[in-house]
Amino acid sequence: MEKLLHYVWSHKLFPLGELRTTDGQRVEVIDPGLPNPHAGPDFFNAKLKLDGVLWGGNVEIHDRASDWMKHRHDGDKAYNNVILHVVGKADCTVPRMDGEMIPQLVLTCPDEVIRRYDELHETEVRPRCYTILTDLPKLTVHSWLSALQVERFERKARDIQARLEQCGKNWEDVFFITLARNYGFGLNADAFEAWAKLIPLRAVDKHRDNLFQVEAFFLGTAGFLEEKHPDYSDYYICLQREYHYLRQKFNRPDPMADSRWKLLRTRPGSFPHIRLAQLAHLYHKGEGLFSKVMETPTIDELRKLLATDVSAYWEEHFTFAKASPHSKKQMSKSGLDLVIINTVVPFLYAYGRHRQEECLCERATALLEELPAENNYIIRMWQGAGITVTSAADSQALIQLQKEYCDRRDCLRCRFGYEYLKQGRNL
Repeated sequence: MEKLLHYVWSHKLFPLGELRTTDGQRVEVIDPGLPNPHAGPDFFNAKLKLDGVLWGGNVEIHDRASDWMKHRHDGDKAYNNVILHVVGKADCTVPRMDGEMIPQLVLTCPDEVIRRYDELHETEVRPRCYTILTDLPKLTVHSWLSALQVERFERKARDIQARLEQCGKNWEDVFFITLARNYGFGLNADAFEAWAKLIPLRAVDKHRDNLFQVEAFFLGTAGFLEEKHPDYSDYYICLQREYHYLRQKFNRPDPMADSRWKLLRTRPGSFPHIRLAQLAHLYHKGEGLFSKVMETPTIDELRKLLATDVSAYWEEHFTFAKASPHSKKQMSKSGLDLVIINTVVPFLYAYGRHRQEECLCERATALLEELPAENNYIIRMWQGAGITVTSAADSQALIQLQKEYCDRRDCLRCRFGYEYLKQGRNL
């Protein structure tokens, strides 16, 4: 309930009528203050009047007044500037370090707000706030989706920055790891990232002109060339020998266990063997992929740059186990778009921030607005609830909303959740 008190105070969703402290002082809230996500009082720089006298300072909120002593605020100088203690139940008085008592306000939430808050937390219907979505002003929806899009940019930029620290700030290596992770398309994403961290790109560069050797490096590191199966083809045996030679030449560690890769519930065209063959072809085409991507201005040119093929062997196989009908096995247009959305766009944004080149950040936004929306269960769910999705910018915002708010039941930080609770106050 303390979270709800925070929310009610922050948004001034007070019950109708006059507010008074426990000792009878009339309270007028001019500014509830700025929420403090760190240690110290819950709200900084609040402004309020107590019996007509203007006060400026901090506000602390608890379920029970006795939590003040339980959390030892009475002996913490960081709480000496608290001008009001907002509580759900005033079961005691609370002092500052010097013994002076702090005014307390018992804040009660409107019954309908509490009921709606409980609904948001207890219902299993997705999205939980669906009943109000179609009635929201377009400006409210658009502004929230725009904010969520920026949040998603920032979250992905932090992921890229973390990988940069691990890779000695080598942007080309981090781009390769991120690209590989997104070749996993969710199910094998972790395995692809672990695999990419084992690939020595500088060593691959020395053999980049030979697709067979790049394939041997990639498939061998993935653990797919460790079996001694009598039915496997001469191509497999040659790859196996080549990988063992390259591994010894560059003193590489043991390959991954092939058990890390998931084939169940994966379409054959997305088997990791095929994705690795496509990546081998992409890196065989030329070096400096990261630099080329950063300089490629249009979606069509990016699709052409990132287009993949496979060697002749993989046109007739999905794995080493048996042959399959001939097919080109190029990545689809929708697959390329997902790679652009999840790899190219975040790198444009992160690199633009790093270089302080706003034009790169703007290009990242423009690409998302031009690309078609993703088609997955999250997007279909929000569309079914009445949210219009016209581009990848919208779909990325909704994925951020689902993962960072809805899945965590963090409705109090969501603007849709705010509108849902606000309607409860107005009933």
